[in-house]
Amino acid sequence: MTTGKATLVGFSAVLLWSLLALFTVGTVPVPPFQLAAMAFLIGGSVGLVWIGWAGNLGALRRVGWRVYLFGTLGLFGYHALYFSALRIAPAAEAGLIAYLWPLLIVLFSGLLPGEQLRPLHIIGALVSFVGAAIIVLGGSSGFSADALPGFGLAFLCALTWSGYSVLSRRLGNTPTASVVVFCLLTAVLATGAHLTWEVTAWPVDALGWAAVLGLGLGPVGLAFYVWDIGVKLGDIQLLGVASYSAPLLSTLILIVAGVAEPRLSLILAGLLITVGAVMAARASSAQSAGN
Repeated sequence: MTTGKATLVGFSAVLLWSLLALFTVGTVPVPPFQLAAMAFLIGGSVGLVWIGWAGNLGALRRVGWRVYLFGTLGLFGYHALYFSALRIAPAAEAGLIAYLWPLLIVLFSGLLPGEQLRPLHIIGALVSFVGAAIIVLGGSSGFSADALPGFGLAFLCALTWSGYSVLSRRLGNTPTASVVVFCLLTAVLATGAHLTWEVTAWPVDALGWAAVLGLGLGPVGLAFYVWDIGVKLGDIQLLGVASYSAPLLSTLILIVAGVAEPRLSLILAGLLITVGAVMAARASSAQSAGN
């Protein structure tokens, strides 16, 4: 596979992740852990069929248990926080805060050995956090203290995925097939959490079931496989910058679907978060060019 083709394959993950908020809203009243269990079971099962058909099951035995543990906790933690945030806070606002992860990946990467933060990194961080502040202080119907726990979970969600993404660089290369195990083990953990803390609730109609299936096949399934291919074989810098389009795409999809209103504050917040992230990415690119 050429670098250009792998980059396009990886970018398809960004498009799929932009549907995460919409599908999550569509699965109401399914509780967060039950939803994670259902979606990851679908995503992992599809992946298992894929590697079995390709005759690549043997690759799973070559991956160490530490990698499986790390990947499982990363996927489980991120999605448990994300689904919970969207259940107790407005979807568009919580989704945008969760999408601070591209910026945080850039900032955390700058703290790795041999790297350093440049002024543009700091400026970009401030711009994006101004966008997050507009969301928290504005909200869909004005400031609401009831939504603060959801906003907090959304920010923890961003921290979880950015930390997972940066630390995964230190684990070495693993086959894409390992993502199948991440998904299936995440489904097991989510099932245990659901049975312990939640009351089972199924989708109320065909649209709700379609949203669950869509989650498992797309944002919580195929996206992780194609992203793995993209970051290993494609242009990683281009993919990093492209991921910053996810917040705006997600917000626009929510607006088109009628879930969110096209308010100026929401659009402005999305633009600030994206612009700040791109500024930080440009600083990282300049730093790489100077090394």
